[in-house]
Formats: sequence, structure tokens, C-alpha cells
Amino acid sequence: MSQPKKAFKPLGIAVLTISDSRSGASDTTGNYLVEVSSGAGHQVQWQQVIPHNKYRIRDVLSGLIVRPDIAVVLVNGGTGFAEDNQTIAAIKPLLDTEINGFGEIFRQLSFADIGAASMQSQALAGLANRTLIFAMPGSGGAAKLAWERLIEPQIDARQGPCNFTPHLTDVTCNHAASERSCTD
Repeated sequence: MSQPKKAFKPLGIAVLTISDSRSGASDTTGNYLVEVSSGAGHQVQWQQVIPHNKYRIRDVLSGLIVRPDIAVVLVNGGTGFAEDNQTIAAIKPLLDTEINGFGEIFRQLSFADIGAASMQSQALAGLANRTLIFAMPGSGGAAKLAWERLIEPQIDARQGPCNFTPHLTDVTCNHAASERSCTD
């Protein structure tokens, strides 16, 4: 007996860019992530650029992970070792579960492009309140690599043998296991 084909499930997406030099108009990486998310059939619910400030990042992310219409947050920028990069320090305390494989595989794939410099990326992913957070470098090439090779396949309910969609907030509010409702 064959398995029934899985249906595509559009997810609510938020795009957060961490930068002291970019604005909405010049946010090429954030705009790329919006474009490819929408192009893949997902629903971009929110996009913003904020400065490198650990507490501001944490505040914004805390607001996003309680929204029932957002299942995935794509964070770009502030993941390197520069002194002002606060993204990873801001995100880690919010995570219920860290997805170690994302950073490991991202660095492995990046090695082919940038060599040993790839180990300076602190790319990170995890789950917080049934919301999937991906933190990647702010460069367009890094975001493209992360989206195409790692993120897009894993937020597509049709992807086998497994994907992250069963673990996320259901933006249609029909998921019986969801801890949040559309009226929250």
C-alpha cells in the first residue's frame, strides 16, 4: 500500500535583519528572503531591520514567537565574531530546543565557498514556542545557501523522509497539538 502524497502547507514567515547600516530599502538579504519565501508559497507576515543590540533582538524575537500567525523566523546578520554581533547571544536563551545540525551543515556547505573562514559563522537554528528560528549570516550568498540547501526543504511539508512542519505552530489553527490558538 503506497503512502498518500503530502500536501504543501503554507507557513507564516517573519524576516528579521540585524544591521546597523541597512534600512528597509537597502536590506537586500532580507528582501531576498521575503522573495524566496513568498515564491515558495509561504506567507510573509512581517519584515524589519533592527540594530545590533542583544536586548532589542531578544525583545523583537519574543514578540514574534508568541504570534500565532508566524511559524518560522528567518534572522540574518550578526552571526559572526565581530564585537557588535549579538544575534546568537540574543537567541540562545529563547530556544526550547537547539537544532545543532543546521549550523554544522551550514558551515560544512560554506566551506566549499569560503574555506576555513566558514568556521567563524555561528549560524544557528532552534525551536521556541513551536516557532522555528533560523539565524544565518547577513551576506546574500550565505542566505541563498541556507535557504536553498537547508531551510526551504525542511519547511516544506512534502519533504521526506521528514521535515519540521509537524513541530510548528499551524497558521491555519487546525493543528490539534498546537499550544496556541488563533484567538490568543
